[in-house]
Amino acid sequence: MAALPIRRPASRAPLALWPPGLAVVAATLVPAWYLVRRSTERGWAPWEEVLRDAAWPLLARSLQLSLVVAVACVLVALPAAWLTTRTDLPFRRAWSVLMAAPLAIPSYVMGMTVVEFLGPKGVLQGWLEPLGVERLPEIYGLWGAAYTLTATSFPYVYLVLRGALATASVAEEEASRSLGVPPWPTFFRIVLPGLAPAIAAGLLLVVLYVLSDFGGVSTLNYNTFTRDIFLEYQSSFDRTRAAVLACVLVAVAAVILVAEMAVRRRAGGRASRRTAPPRPVPLGRWRWPAIGFLALVVLASLALPLGVLGYWLVRGLQVGANFPGIGEAARHSLTMGLAAAALTVALALPLAILAARYGGAGASLLEQVAYLTHALPGLVVALSLVFFGIRYAQAFYQTTWMLLFAYLVLFVPNALSALRANLLRLPPRLEEAGTSLGRPPLRVLATVTIPLARPGMGAAAALVFLTVLKELPATLLLSPPGFETLPGLIWGRTSDALYAGAALPALVLVGLALIPLVVLAWRGDPATLES
Repeated sequence: MAALPIRRPASRAPLALWPPGLAVVAATLVPAWYLVRRSTERGWAPWEEVLRDAAWPLLARSLQLSLVVAVACVLVALPAAWLTTRTDLPFRRAWSVLMAAPLAIPSYVMGMTVVEFLGPKGVLQGWLEPLGVERLPEIYGLWGAAYTLTATSFPYVYLVLRGALATASVAEEEASRSLGVPPWPTFFRIVLPGLAPAIAAGLLLVVLYVLSDFGGVSTLNYNTFTRDIFLEYQSSFDRTRAAVLACVLVAVAAVILVAEMAVRRRAGGRASRRTAPPRPVPLGRWRWPAIGFLALVVLASLALPLGVLGYWLVRGLQVGANFPGIGEAARHSLTMGLAAAALTVALALPLAILAARYGGAGASLLEQVAYLTHALPGLVVALSLVFFGIRYAQAFYQTTWMLLFAYLVLFVPNALSALRANLLRLPPRLEEAGTSLGRPPLRVLATVTIPLARPGMGAAAALVFLTVLKELPATLLLSPPGFETLPGLIWGRTSDALYAGAALPALVLVGLALIPLVVLAWRGDPATLES
């Protein structure tokens, strides 16, 4: 499958695209500037102390968790992606939606339901007591955190692999099958080697996600960089030490991000030469085992958390529990999600057009710098904006504008990925025709490029909305006093062990997050979800 060159309009990029592109990059540099300043304000002594006492054990624990989750995600996502794209599996589109749906469940919600169901005194323990099982193994620690993060992050690998399988050339695969080679040897000899770049890209996305997670590891009491940074900030108020730990985490995540970009660059720019969809592989006697496997995945990653939340809700209603503040919290979350989606897509679109349609060293540099926020956990961004607000923007500190700014910094890469992928799939002939007719670049941009980009803008807005709804650490630290959101409400009530009170806001949050996810997954365009 040969790489196809990306054609771009021959004219220069309109000057109007550069100011918003530069503004986005300037926003993404605020956290990096804060970390450098805060971590060095007392000289290098804090660095020596952290590197000597804390950094290496935390790094080992974080990477151990990342490795376990990454391997588990591939073992789940690879067969699921193949079954839902290349076989005669019944109800393939419905299964595709169900495989993507766990993305709507935040890790902290998954974590608290895992503890409730699988913990030593959980629901499962109660079911097994009549059989003589007095106590289940401890769920806290590595394996509980690994299960929680695998259940919420395997859809990232699934969507990348599904996209690769949906767009890959099937000529060699069809030739192998026409020669009488059975499906399984064909899969292992031809399909699997071709998926290696997509598997690597998916693994790197998962590792980056695990390194930046706060809610899941905190709920399962597994100490990683993000949890230790939060404890340093909340308990000891040693923000210099927290900044040093954050710098180490960002350095590790940046190395992973560079590797991710290299893999995507290697796999990108390729187009399918397939003229017709492949013939579905008949599952035959393997149909029911395949359905059983997918059903088990749905049960462990979707039915379990939703079932536990429903159980908490029913139990709370039975004892007369009330649920104050849910309507207002839902309205705040919905408002911030929509506002963040609109603002982020509007500011990311000029940079995506520069990178995808015009190119050049300047646009490429701006794009790479903007993607660096992928390596910044929400906790680090929140700490940087707390410092920035107190020192330089007191009028905006503890306002919704500061929270909106944090969402912009955090989720610009999500919007850029969806916008750029959409623009690269569009042929530039219409733009070239407009330029050849003498239209100025700005008019071509307004009448041709932006209308062509509208599907990608919708996908990008849905992705940003989904991730804003689930975001926890930045929301906790930057929400104005009295401005309750669904993540804050859930976290506060579970911290006080008020699980029945947390059930309804958690179900509302998952329901809101499922709306854009189901729409995108049902449309059957995996590329819109890969970011």
